[in-house]
Amino acid sequence: QVQLVESGGGLVQPGGSLRLSCAASGIIFSIYTMGWYRQAPGKQRQLVATIRFTSSSSTDYADSVKGRFTISGDNAKNTVYLQMNSLKPEDTAVYYCNGRILTSDLRTGDYWGQGTQVTVSS
Repeated sequence: QVQLVESGGGLVQPGGSLRLSCAASGIIFSIYTMGWYRQAPGKQRQLVATIRFTSSSSTDYADSVKGRFTISGDNAKNTVYLQMNSLKPEDTAVYYCNGRILTSDLRTGDYWGQGTQVTVSS
């Protein structure tokens, strides 16, 4: 029904930058929110940032990434981005895209991407 496809992960040195992208496709009627979560080895998945796909485009960030990461969205492309600057080794994790989406058959659901690895290491 709905697919979320992430791209942009990789290996970067501490202090470097990466930009993640996530495109939603399928029987989408409307997107309420999209966001990024991450999961490090041995840890629970945690929220990184979310954005509302409304006129306000309000955003929320985890305290650990405020001032370093920026989430943005493109309603026309059903795409969300995560610009990550000043990366630290503790940012190393698999990053997952999430979307709360109303489908054309008028059902609301939470959808997840397959995950993309981000490794911050010298």
